[in-house]
Amino acid sequence: MKQSVFEVTDNTGIAENVFRMTLSGDVSQITAPGQFVNIKLDGFFLRRPISVCDTGEDRLVIIYKVVGGGTLAMSKLERGAALDVLTGLGNGFDVSKSGQNPLLIGGGVGAPPMYMLCKKLAGLGRKVTAVLGFNSGSDVFLTRELEQAGATVLLATADGSMGTRGFVTDILPQDYSYFYACGPMPMLKAVCEKTITEGELSFEERMGCGFGACMGCTCKTKYGNKRICRDGPVLKKSEVIF
Repeated sequence: MKQSVFEVTDNTGIAENVFRMTLSGDVSQITAPGQFVNIKLDGFFLRRPISVCDTGEDRLVIIYKVVGGGTLAMSKLERGAALDVLTGLGNGFDVSKSGQNPLLIGGGVGAPPMYMLCKKLAGLGRKVTAVLGFNSGSDVFLTRELEQAGATVLLATADGSMGTRGFVTDILPQDYSYFYACGPMPMLKAVCEKTITEGELSFEERMGCGFGACMGCTCKTKYGNKRICRDGPVLKKSEVIF
């Protein structure tokens, strides 16, 4: 973990209440897709944990949804604003387990970490399929970027306004070697019930500290309670107890 000051270089809306923020700073501690950063905001006691979407040299990209006062404040930050950021948090996805035909599953704001993962897997010569789920067409983002990164993208919306009407579990392909999923708890549970292989789940949990001190983000597993921020956010399907 490293504490650094980052500078906002772009902060743009890309879907309904969803923003892409690009920051400039030290990304050396971000070593695996699926890790997250924890951002300090003036006027708010707790930091905001946000999944890493992409990195490059001194560039960090995050995608976040406005769901409360903290993320609303983030959405109003302009170019040049300085942010105190903790980087290198979380274990990230294990790409060595992917096999030749990995399946990426992202629900809503669970989609962003799939972009960096897709780039990594495509760079290793894997044939990537990405399944994304949103409530409606106005919520959809990252489909084009994932296609450009090398994935075949399947899309579902709950209201049927884009892609297939339904949920990610309605459009899961059968021909895959391993899966990686990130999204809300009900989606992850449904994915585990529907998938036929082992896989990895990235949990979206409210975190107090972000590095394991407060014990506020625990998850039941076959090996006892695990802290999502410290032992995760990525856990194996076979170990999680829903």
